[in-house]
Amino acid sequence: MKRWITLAAGAAAITLATAGCAGSSGSGGSPSSNAPANQPAAITGDVTVWLMTGSAPDSLTSALNKEFEDKHPGTHVKYEIQQWNGIQQKLTTALASQAPPDVIEIGNTQTPQFASQGVLADLSNDVNDMNGSQWLKGLKDSGTFDGKQYGVPFYAANREVLYRKDMFQQAGISAPPTSNDEWLADIDKLKAKFGSDPDFQPLYMPGQNWYALLSFIWDNGGDIAKGSGAKFTATLDSAEAKAGLAFYKKLVDSSGTKAPKDNDEATPQQAGIYAGGKVAMFIGVPGEVATAAKTDPTIKDKTGAFPIPGKTAGKSAPVFLGGSNLAIPVNAKNQAAAKEYLKLLSSTKYQTQLAQGGFVPGTSTDVSALDSDPYASVMAKASTNGRAVPASPKWGDVESGQNPLKDMLTAYLTGKKTADQATADANAALNKLLG
Repeated sequence: MKRWITLAAGAAAITLATAGCAGSSGSGGSPSSNAPANQPAAITGDVTVWLMTGSAPDSLTSALNKEFEDKHPGTHVKYEIQQWNGIQQKLTTALASQAPPDVIEIGNTQTPQFASQGVLADLSNDVNDMNGSQWLKGLKDSGTFDGKQYGVPFYAANREVLYRKDMFQQAGISAPPTSNDEWLADIDKLKAKFGSDPDFQPLYMPGQNWYALLSFIWDNGGDIAKGSGAKFTATLDSAEAKAGLAFYKKLVDSSGTKAPKDNDEATPQQAGIYAGGKVAMFIGVPGEVATAAKTDPTIKDKTGAFPIPGKTAGKSAPVFLGGSNLAIPVNAKNQAAAKEYLKLLSSTKYQTQLAQGGFVPGTSTDVSALDSDPYASVMAKASTNGRAVPASPKWGDVESGQNPLKDMLTAYLTGKKTADQATADANAALNKLLG
């Protein structure tokens, strides 16, 4: 699955570990024969922790691992960083073994898949001990399967509108839009000011940016699919979902964007298009500003951000939360230590450090550490209205294969299908995948 976030190289199918990660010397928290009744078991032995490259600052993990070992004498954290390339197969192999790591990072859209296979430990009774009241709801939902909690939110990121402050000022736009109507009006103002340049685009909007489409569908009261237990039924043919699709088309048509209608924001990389100086806005993640600045170092100071506007003035649209969860394999040898490790990582202390690294923390509503960054602060505020894709164990097939949402967008935007036809076909394809 293509990563959702440029900041950390993405949030897709995640997994961990292979041979050499077994490492559980000691009882791993098994009750001592001499322990008094109701006495918590001692935490001893190795605890193997695998996180993905770019997920947490080295300063955070170093401090966390030291504090854990100091707090639990006789333990040792075997911390290793995994690369994204090939990680899906690694996780599948590790979770099927009798010696997986004790703590793993896993993509939030992939968590239900592994939970449905019975390879993740049920953490439902541990939520309160892991700062559960502060969990980011969108990530909490992504770690839930069939009414049970298998994933602990780790971090998230979401999309926002990145824009050229200088162009807005020259077009007479004094403040970013706070509603769909204002957004469309600002597009007209930008066209009036810069439209004589045939290469100018007030909004760069590729035809298959389905992450942005989710915001419009949710904002209109629709959804991709509805679940009943572990079963999901597509709802793209609802009036609400069609309203979201119609607004997507209105943005494309109003802006006259030159972005391809048959590709997404990564083909070509939209940050590179933005860096060319002919685009006033695009929907992306904060890290894309740094990518654009590699081509034009001056663009960072010229760029601002605002939440994706909603149809109601002053209320931004819901956003897709991409990110990671943390989980404990059901075959982990040191589950007691693993749970204590997650308790410490989910504390305010380390969630604040995670925020200082530029991410929206998964188990803390305190995002003040992001306030100093003009892009991350907007992302953090929007994250409180974040949502996840349907928690179906089959969702990975949607993203990794012939994505019906992308096909629907292209067919509708190019006029090959009406809204009714495009949504009906997408609904049928989605039901087939989720079935």
